[in-house]
Amino acid sequence: MPTVGLVLYPRFTALDIVGPFQTLVDVPGLDVFFVAAQKGPVVDHTGKLILEATRSFDEIDALDVLVVPGGFADRDIDDTNDVVAFIRRIHPTTTWTTSVCTGSIFLAHAGVLDGITATTHWASYERLRSLGAVPTEQRVVRSGKIITAAGVSSGIDMGLVLVAALESEDMAKLIQLAIEYDPQPPFDSGSPSKVSPEFKQFALSIFDDPGR
Repeated sequence: MPTVGLVLYPRFTALDIVGPFQTLVDVPGLDVFFVAAQKGPVVDHTGKLILEATRSFDEIDALDVLVVPGGFADRDIDDTNDVVAFIRRIHPTTTWTTSVCTGSIFLAHAGVLDGITATTHWASYERLRSLGAVPTEQRVVRSGKIITAAGVSSGIDMGLVLVAALESEDMAKLIQLAIEYDPQPPFDSGSPSKVSPEFKQFALSIFDDPGR
């Protein structure tokens, strides 16, 4: 049975990982689970949502799919971080190594994105570039066995791309229908290219406050 490890760490962003979880968990024949440095509850970046890791990093020797979310912890990491070390160890075993939002920062620290075109949250393009990747504004980027997704909500798109790769396009379409993923946003402001410089700067000021 193919294994799908969804990484958790303190201050992860919930939708980054819940989006892929929801697209993958009902696909027949997949073993989908949350994994963290230690088993047990892990608190998101708001301090208001808790997900439980049912397996620990040291229990995992190989994965078919690795999914790494973004959050507010990626600002404080280095190459010795627990998540980074896990990615570096597990990546050679995977069929797909993936990230959502600033989860790509962890992949980059692990050396997975050296010279590779990848995406992340729009506010972190330069950080991704400084770590050796080639950032792009594409919503989902597939480079060999690596798939990166842009900010937060794009994890749903990435999850559907994964379902198609693991199973079939028809299965991905079925999951999309089942979760009624038919985006019709009430406002056309989901990309920095669609808002004023002032509005973009206001958003950045919020991201600069990790305690928000």
